[in-house]
Amino acid sequence: MLGFSGNQRFPYTDISVTNILCFLILSVLGLTYMYWRISRRHKIKLAKAFPGPKGYPFIGIILEVIGSSYIFKTVYNYSFKYDIAGVWAGPKLMIFITDPRDIEIILSSHEYIDKSSEYTFFRPWLGNGILISTGSTWRAQRKLIAPTFHLNVLKRFVDLFNANSRTTVDKLRKECGNTFDCHDYMSEATVEILLETAMGVSKKIQDRSGYDYAMAVIKMCDIIHLRHTKFWLRPDWLFNLTKYGKIQKTLLYTIHSLTRKVLKSKKDAFCKSTEMENQGTAKSLNGNIFGQSVEVDDNDVGEKKRMAFLDLMIEASQDGAIMTDEEIKEQVDTIMFEGHDTTAAASSFFLCLMGLHPEIQARVHKEMDTIFGNSDRPASFADTLEMKYLERCLLETLRLYPPVPIIAREIKQDIKLASGDYTIPARCTLIIAIFKVHRRADIYENPDVYDPDNFLPERTANRHYYSFIPFSAGPRSCVGRKYAILKLKVLLSTIMRNFVVKSYIPESEFQLQADIILKRGDGFKIRLEPRYTN
Repeated sequence: MLGFSGNQRFPYTDISVTNILCFLILSVLGLTYMYWRISRRHKIKLAKAFPGPKGYPFIGIILEVIGSSYIFKTVYNYSFKYDIAGVWAGPKLMIFITDPRDIEIILSSHEYIDKSSEYTFFRPWLGNGILISTGSTWRAQRKLIAPTFHLNVLKRFVDLFNANSRTTVDKLRKECGNTFDCHDYMSEATVEILLETAMGVSKKIQDRSGYDYAMAVIKMCDIIHLRHTKFWLRPDWLFNLTKYGKIQKTLLYTIHSLTRKVLKSKKDAFCKSTEMENQGTAKSLNGNIFGQSVEVDDNDVGEKKRMAFLDLMIEASQDGAIMTDEEIKEQVDTIMFEGHDTTAAASSFFLCLMGLHPEIQARVHKEMDTIFGNSDRPASFADTLEMKYLERCLLETLRLYPPVPIIAREIKQDIKLASGDYTIPARCTLIIAIFKVHRRADIYENPDVYDPDNFLPERTANRHYYSFIPFSAGPRSCVGRKYAILKLKVLLSTIMRNFVVKSYIPESEFQLQADIILKRGDGFKIRLEPRYTN
């Protein structure tokens, strides 16, 4: 007869607490996965039609990008393998599109204007400014801000562009004969120009506060990039506990303090000016703060004196537009962010490409000589219209190296695409891969070759409008496009009139990375030689 001693346990009771917990956890995960699959049946069904890397169950390709500093390289490689792709990153579905016909459906619409959730990382910095806002709020902001970028307004900034460009040339002269990173100088130049044109802070009084502001902007971009790449930094509550959360608070204080200080001074000046006008002593709002006067063209009779974007928004807000001081601050902060690093990167890529293509650079020099001769006079607005070849070189730079390499939108309804039997499911993130669009062999002959003639009128005439979108396109296109092109023309023409640029690292060895803005991880290394004209 089989018996059991007192210290023996019944076999079925030999189940540890650990085993029970493991069973419960696996059950919860299994049920969660089943619920996830069932609740997303429609999305999963439509997603299966898209080609793309399959990844692992439930987590998708997240292991390939989590914490990686090479996310751009991963996306870059996939974009050239697939013209259209569906990718799961955990529970998040991302659809990549590169066909201009599909892109037109999205960007030309007033419905698909919601930015993806990743843009919320900008909110502590930019608030509900025009970059992030949507719906009726965005439409009202766009309507208010667009007139401040009218060409007649931009023309009055040409003298400021010239002054800052000449200052940049003076700084670059000290680097002649050295190999150096030109992005540092381009970044400094674009911030200083923006401080004057966006805020109205004159160069004479920028001093340390301007430098601190510029550094804070650069470091904020670094932190936002970290939150994009390191997924454990995405939840606000966890991010705020880290050292990066504390650093961000300090940076935001620096950025917002200057904007609020300038805004208060501007509003005080505007109110004082309005009061004096009402008393019969007509005086216009100063274009600078702390008593600096505005330079006025005597031929500008009947037109507004040069005012910064901040001035124009203050004036608009006093003319019946409903805009609080905080909202004005958010728009100015947005303009400072969007207008700084984008043009700094574009001008840096331009100079590197000039150095790699001496025959193209020689044509730019010839055009400069044709326009300016032996004169060292500043460029006029009329001169910029004559810079046809330089403009083509700049546009070709933006084709190969668009400062914003992708656009991401949150899709709230199913969308049938034009390029094939694909339907983008609702509640997914749509990514327009601008970098790949600009390098499609069916649109551009020899797409990886730097060729400014891609923008000859006869070549662009039959090209799809949405095949070149460095400033996006449609209702939500960059409101500052004309401002950026004009500023870059003045800055780059001034540099090219004074220097011969040389670069020795071929494009095939560029280490591209997208820290919000497309840049070179290896730096923008060039050499300069003085250029003497006869």
